[in-house]
Amino acid sequence: MKNTTLLLLLIFAQLLGYSQSSKTVTISILSDKSTAKTTQLLTKLQNEIRSVVSPSATVIFKDVLENRFDIETAKSNYSTSINSDADIILAFGLINTIVIDKEEQYPKPIILFGSANSDFYDFPEGQKTSETDNITYLIAPFSYTKDLDVFRSLFDYKRIGIIIDDFMIKQLPVKKIFDDYFAKKDSSYQLILLNKDGSLSTDLKGLDAVYLTGGFYLNDIEFKTLIKSINSKKLPSFSAFSKEDVKKGILASNQPETNIDQFFRRIALNVEAIVEGSNPSELPILLEYKNKLSLNFNTAKEIKFPLRYSMLGTMDIVGGENDFISENTYSLLDIMNGLIGRNLELEAERKNIDLSTQDIKTAKSNFLPNISASTTGTYIDPKLAEVSFGEAPEFTTEGSVELEQLVYSEAAAAGVTVQNNLQKAQQETYNALELDAILNGSVAYFNALILKTNAQIQARNLEVTKKNLEISEQNFQAGAAGKSDIFRFRSELAQNMQTLIEAGNQLSQSYYTINQLMNNPIAMEIDVQDANISEGLFVNYRYDDFKEILDNPKLRPHLVHFLIEEAKKNAPELKNIGYNLEATRRNYKLNNAGRFVPIVALAGGYDLEISRSGIGSSYLEGTPDIPSGYYFAALKVSLPIFNQNTRNINKQTAKIQEDQLNIQKANINLSIENNINMLILDLTNEIANIQISKVAEDAAKESLILTQNSYREGAVPLIQLIDAQTNYLQSQIARANANYNYLLASMQLERSIGYFFLMNSEESNQDFIQRARAFILSKN
Repeated sequence: MKNTTLLLLLIFAQLLGYSQSSKTVTISILSDKSTAKTTQLLTKLQNEIRSVVSPSATVIFKDVLENRFDIETAKSNYSTSINSDADIILAFGLINTIVIDKEEQYPKPIILFGSANSDFYDFPEGQKTSETDNITYLIAPFSYTKDLDVFRSLFDYKRIGIIIDDFMIKQLPVKKIFDDYFAKKDSSYQLILLNKDGSLSTDLKGLDAVYLTGGFYLNDIEFKTLIKSINSKKLPSFSAFSKEDVKKGILASNQPETNIDQFFRRIALNVEAIVEGSNPSELPILLEYKNKLSLNFNTAKEIKFPLRYSMLGTMDIVGGENDFISENTYSLLDIMNGLIGRNLELEAERKNIDLSTQDIKTAKSNFLPNISASTTGTYIDPKLAEVSFGEAPEFTTEGSVELEQLVYSEAAAAGVTVQNNLQKAQQETYNALELDAILNGSVAYFNALILKTNAQIQARNLEVTKKNLEISEQNFQAGAAGKSDIFRFRSELAQNMQTLIEAGNQLSQSYYTINQLMNNPIAMEIDVQDANISEGLFVNYRYDDFKEILDNPKLRPHLVHFLIEEAKKNAPELKNIGYNLEATRRNYKLNNAGRFVPIVALAGGYDLEISRSGIGSSYLEGTPDIPSGYYFAALKVSLPIFNQNTRNINKQTAKIQEDQLNIQKANINLSIENNINMLILDLTNEIANIQISKVAEDAAKESLILTQNSYREGAVPLIQLIDAQTNYLQSQIARANANYNYLLASMQLERSIGYFFLMNSEESNQDFIQRARAFILSKN
């Protein structure tokens, strides 16, 4: 008997279930216009309605009826739906709203969600339902006037352009709304019609801001073109729609993240309520959610919007789909090359090379002939001239040409050799300074990246604090937490803002340093490209191969040995000392055996009596003709015997200098070995940090999510949530820094070996790698 009863109950339940699920509800949909975007949204809405209503009925959707913004078509579509087998009518769009609002009676249940916002509805205060049989509305907190107030608090515009769809201006009293609003303000407006293809009815001249109230039906290309046109004129812009517009490049909006899910859920619940027998007039018309100001930081940067740090605590900061890139965005290679060509310190050092070249020319000029010419006019006492018998006339003019030519001088020859070596040493001093400058540029670049990433992480942390504050406020309203939690998170928010401001200022300071190194105007706006291991410029760094060698205790010492050899071979400091040693040894040789090498020189000249006159200008009769001009030549050989002991002192000085240079050379060799060993250990540490920090960040992120959920449910105290957030913040910074610190340590290692991979050709780099491999294999 019991089994029979149970069987009957099961059959009854199946029949009941079949009866319930066999109920069919047909829904007609009216739309102004369908696009690829609205088609996707419609599919999502239909799925939501089926999901909510399916336990009660089977839902059938009729084909969408579009009016294409035509009033008569909209009336016809509405009449068709009323006269069809549709049980419920869903109407969307401005034109459908206008048509249906004018109807006096509604034979079928209607859910109306139009484009007109709350500025156009005039319900009595406190009314929460339509109170009209068979119709309900969805009224969201969209408001032109409230948006304009928020935009004014963000930017004090004087004349704003309001972009509106051309079909709306014909159907709604928008001009009256804006006229009434601006009549009470000290600013003005201009209506700009947005055509169906996304073009504007007029240009944007004479405006200092733009408010976008249309464009919902534009496709992505048309919308991006519109945004690009606005931003190219450096105009601050504000969207009446969602935060999605901000992500696409609009400067700001007071609407939160896409709330379409909330709309669809309300529509689905309304459909369910109607299916279950509720009259639409009894359903709530207001869709409540919290407005949230958001701003696109990249757009602000592009249009040079005066963004105040005090704004960060009251808005969400987001980026655009296409991040703004400064015209002066540098990669590491850009900075390296820029330093060599533009750095003032290097430019000054190049002048030292030019000066040392001049010293060589001066030393070599000792072997060039010295030619001089002179003219002398002489007046002699007439009494003496008279008795000189023509040998010394009263007036004479004489000219002479003299030639001196050094044939050989040990001091002059040594001077040329010494200056040549000093010039080469000066070149190596420059080479060392150039390597240091490249390293300094790399340090400045990675410091800027670290500070940029830190600022970005601090900005995200600020958003986490805002979210935690919202959770604490919700918990307080639900009675699950005290008000002290809210105060604590507000305190955290203020501290996070201060940290973000400091991070931004530090980033600006790092850009100043790069500008100084690059000889740019200090305040010039720049940016730096991100750097990742084994990507972009660093794709040939063979991180995995290098990591394998560093992680192998047997191979690592051989790599260190090879790098030390390369460093000693390339080090400009050692080459500089080598050239200075050559100069010192040549100087020692000069003051040692060179003192016994004679100086050999040639001399010659020609003297000519140009004129003679006055008393005694004639020779006595019978005196042989004396030539008016004559030449002479001489060979001079000299050997200094004793020069105040200067040569012995110079020889001793040269020996001391040689010893000093050898000591410096030994010290540099030790420094090279120490630096490379230390840097290899640093790289090993950073490789470990990269792996560990990734695991730590992932774990900290999961922990934060779990802790937030637990705090929302009242399962954990506030302090545990703050600890989870702090841990996540620190783990993000650690992971980012590990990547940059590894690359920075690589740059320092390259400086130590005197070879920057980015500054050399691929062939040279491959040759370096092959030699390293051959060396390591030869030691195994």
